Amino acid sequence: MQTLEALARDARALANGDIVLSAPETEVARQLQICNACRYCEGFCAVFPAMTRRLEFGKADIHFIANLCHNCGACLHACQYAPPHEFAVNVPQAMAQVRGQTYADYAWPPALGQLYQRNGLTLALALVAGLTLFLLLAVVLHGQGLAALWHAPVGGFYGIFPHNLLVGLFAPVFLFAVLALGLGVRRFWRDVTPATSGAPLTAPATAEATDAVLRLKYLDGGHGDGCHNEDDAYTLSRRRFHHLTFYGFLLCFAATSVATLYHYLLGAPAPYDLPSLPKLLGGVGGVSLAIGTAGLWRLNQRRHPQHGDAAQKPMDRAFIALLFLTATSGLALWAARGTAALPLLLCLHLGAVMALFATMPYGKFAHGIFRTAALLRHAVEKRQPHPIGLSAD
Repeated sequence: MQTLEALARDARALANGDIVLSAPETEVARQLQICNACRYCEGFCAVFPAMTRRLEFGKADIHFIANLCHNCGACLHACQYAPPHEFAVNVPQAMAQVRGQTYADYAWPPALGQLYQRNGLTLALALVAGLTLFLLLAVVLHGQGLAALWHAPVGGFYGIFPHNLLVGLFAPVFLFAVLALGLGVRRFWRDVTPATSGAPLTAPATAEATDAVLRLKYLDGGHGDGCHNEDDAYTLSRRRFHHLTFYGFLLCFAATSVATLYHYLLGAPAPYDLPSLPKLLGGVGGVSLAIGTAGLWRLNQRRHPQHGDAAQKPMDRAFIALLFLTATSGLALWAARGTAALPLLLCLHLGAVMALFATMPYGKFAHGIFRTAALLRHAVEKRQPHPIGLSAD
């Protein structure tokens, strides 16, 4: 009966043009009202200073604050109203549920938003397997039968797949991923801008937000000792493994970008040897990415169940697994250069990379994009006069 009443109430609100909060959004608003009265955690991260600038929490405010949250768990362990208290305040878990909803709500095209709920580990690995098999069949059909899968080709991996073919396969997938993420975060930005003072982005605000992103500032628990994972102990492990993963990914992307410049501007096609810049960037990035994702996988498995949204764990692990497979298969491909194992490893690596690109707009990668946008708006907002005059940032 309560469900029918809620549906009827929402239908009336929609008919009147009112904004309807989902159940997770309503729960975040409830908890933030309690937190606003307490303010014990005000210095922990960007969430609580942003909260104190509001007396009410509309849909855009909730989306903005939820994406500011880094899910470090510090406020949960410090909260006197955390479960089993009757107030049941669990900010990290409530915020995680809304974040997952925002990714789906702002997905482009909108019809693909449901992929966020289906993008699990099994799907990711099946996609890698399917793409790898497709590439293996292409090698067999183009070469000398099954024997083509186990031989050292002339010309390295371009002797298996020509450069132009690889560009034709990967460029459309990558460009679609960039377009989909870009359009999604643009809608998010447009919605939260009026709720965060409406002031334009400035150079000082951009510099502050960039610093927070690059240092993962808000994974230090608010005191520099780190956040929590499986218990009450402080740990910097999440911050360190995130750094290894983040910068490893950036170095691998930089290696590909530099190699592209080498190919088109300098007329120097791959493969490259040490100490060339693409090889150095790719080697260091691959090792960093492999170590970082292995660490994040271990932490994810041991994470306290109250620290996040259990429904998003398959999506989290799928993203970690794809990054790990991309890094380790790339390193193995480097080690196998000039050997008969090159065709098999190349197909596996290309399958992992293509699966990563294909799922990127509808997986955990989105959290970094939306969180960066929220940090930028926070850095702008905090420079404006305090709207309720009760405190200052």
